Parts: sequence; structure tokens; C-alpha cells
Amino acid sequence: MSEQTYILCRDCLALPEAAPDGRCPECGSPRLVSHPELHKLSIAHIDCDAFYASVEKRDNPELANRPVIVGGGRRGVVAAACYVARVYGVRSAMPMFKAREACPDAVVIRPDMAKYSAVGRQVREMMLGVTPLVEPLSIDEAFLDLAGTEKIHGGSPARTLARLILEIERKIGISASIGLSHNKFLAKTASDLDKPRGFAVIGEAETLEFLAPRPVGSIYGVGRALETRLRRDGIATIGELRRIEEAELYRRYGAMGQRLYKLSRGIDERKVDPSEQTKSISSETTFVTDIADMAALAREIWPLCETVARRLKKKQLAGRRVALKLKTADFRLLTRSRTLAAPVWMAEEIYRAVMPLLEKEADGRPFRLIGAGVEELCDADAAAQPDLLDPGARKRAKVEEAIDSIREKLGEKAITKGRGF
Repeated sequence: MSEQTYILCRDCLALPEAAPDGRCPECGSPRLVSHPELHKLSIAHIDCDAFYASVEKRDNPELANRPVIVGGGRRGVVAAACYVARVYGVRSAMPMFKAREACPDAVVIRPDMAKYSAVGRQVREMMLGVTPLVEPLSIDEAFLDLAGTEKIHGGSPARTLARLILEIERKIGISASIGLSHNKFLAKTASDLDKPRGFAVIGEAETLEFLAPRPVGSIYGVGRALETRLRRDGIATIGELRRIEEAELYRRYGAMGQRLYKLSRGIDERKVDPSEQTKSISSETTFVTDIADMAALAREIWPLCETVARRLKKKQLAGRRVALKLKTADFRLLTRSRTLAAPVWMAEEIYRAVMPLLEKEADGRPFRLIGAGVEELCDADAAAQPDLLDPGARKRAKVEEAIDSIREKLGEKAITKGRGF
């Protein structure tokens, strides 16, 4: 006797027993999702579709059927590409000049992060309306745990999620895709399977069979370098990875080997944690023309340190580690970091900590991008007391507090330090 498959219509939320012609018998919609474990699973990953571009299309209906790229000038990178632009090969993080070459008729729009953040907050509030267990991953995606919500919402998590997406489309005007499974790794994997406006399910019973033929690069956290190394070691698929014992994976790849062992078997014990803290705060800029001069690079990094400090102060956070990001003229990415004796959150202290990293790398090579960031975040109280061994620390703190006060009253451009010119 074959296992029963449950069906859900994503347009009218009906639960038909059968759909012989592939359409909902209630409303005629072909947007059905069916699975034997449909009503047992409760861990979801929701990802807004081409988020920045979708918001821009929502605000300008004339762009509905046109290729849209959200990104910087010719020297920048693609922040988002709508699905029409993706047909031409445009992808996020692609250099803008390559994106323009691939899709010369695209409408290019400068990012409006304030607008996107506001829309992201709206989506987040709607997610919180169905469960308090929402763990944001970025401005436009999050994990949700809907276990135990059946009585509250009068239906399974799958049905509640389908209703939520319909409400997001109706009230906010953008679409999103759902991945539903029994853990976070598989839920996130599922959300990429059926975009845009997708709803994909990976059940517990099918986990090993589903994962086996997939490339090792599809494992969350396996970047290009590790994937290349794994392939060089004869491991191209998750099934091939699963043949290797945990001890051997640890010997070859360290702690990441243990993680690979578990994920290759669909084991992910992480809980959906709504208190998940921001791990780092950073800011970067791409130059109009490459810069090799140390003094010029120092001038460029100062406003980035101010931006990072402003964001830290807003969240009442400080960080024990500073990071430098550089991209060479040939697109090679360099990241350097250092751990500090005490947490920082002031722009001046971030600048002083990151400058030795920059001085070491600025050896005459031209760079096209520079970034600064703070990691290993903690409560701002840990950085509230100036360093007693540095007699100038208290004075610098008072100067920055005065600058912050003036900017709060008169705007960000009201006052700046000389190195900002």
C-alpha cells in the first residue's frame, strides 16, 4: 500500500484529497504542493524573491516586464537582479560592467537601503504574526519554527506558511519562496528549489536519497575554495562525501569535516533562535578608478569607520575584532583582521585599529574596493570605559560624542574631521 500524499492549494488554501488534472478542484489553480509529510514538518526558511528588484518593480509598475538590475555605477557590483535579467546571465555580486554587457537593455537602479530596510521590517512583522520563533538571516530572509501553532492558526504549519505568503503579496506587494523541512539546513536548501513564488518540501524519509546526488557546494557554508579542495580530493557529490568516516573528514578538514559529516546525512541540530545576534557590522565602497596610494586609501576608509561606528552605536554594540576588506584590480578579494585588547565602538578607535592592517597591504597595488568592519560583537557597556593606559582615549571619546551630538541635531554632514575631506 502506497503512502498517502497530502495536497495543499497555495492560492485558495484548500486541502483536496486528489487533483487528477494537476489543478485545485476548488479554484482551478495549478499552484499545488503535495507531499506525504506535508502536515508533519514545521521548520521553514522564507526568502523574498529578488528582493531589491521586486521592491523597485512594485514601486514602478512600468518596470514589471523589463530586466531590472539594482547596483552601483559601472565600477560597482550587482546587489540584485530580477528574474528577467537573470535569463541573460546577470547574477548578484557580478561586476556591473559585466552585467551591462550581458543585459544592455536592463534598467539599472541605485540601491535605496532605507526603503528596502523598511519593507524588510514589514515582512519580519508579518512573520512574527505567525510564530515568535523567527531567526533573521538578512534583510529579506529568515528561519521560522511553527511547531505547536496548529491550534492557534487552525491548520498545519504548511497551510499557515502558504497563507502568510499570500498576505505578504497582497499587503506588501512582493513575492517570497518557502522551504519546509525537519531542520534548518534542509529548509534553506528547499527554499532555493522552486523560485520564484516557490514552495518546496524535503521530508525526513527522503533526506538521504535527496542529498546523495547533489554537489558538495550546495552544502551551506561550503564556499568555492572548499568545494575545489573537496573535488580535488575526489568528492564531488554529497553521496560521495557520506562514504567517508567522520574521523577521516576531521583529519582532512578539521572542525569543518565534522560539520560536513553531519550535514551530508541531513543532520542539523541547530534550533531556530530568535535571539540570534548580529555577528558583524561593516561598510565598504567601490572606487570609480583604482586606488594604489596609501594616503588616498586612508581617506577612503575613514568615512567607512564612521558608518560602522554609527551602526554599532544605534544597536548599542561594540566589537573585539576589526576587519579590513580589499579587492584588487583583478577582482582578488583580501580580508585581514586583528583581535583587540578591548572592544571598540567609536569611529576613531576603529580607524586606529584598522590602519595597521591597511598599511601592511597598501604596497603599491591598485585596489578597486575597500571595506572596514567590526566582529565578535558584544554589549556596548564593555567599551564604555576609555583605556586608562591611553591618556588620549578619554579626550577622543569626548570629541566624538560632541560630533555625534551635533550630527543628531543638524544632520550627518554638519561636521566632520579633517581626514574626511
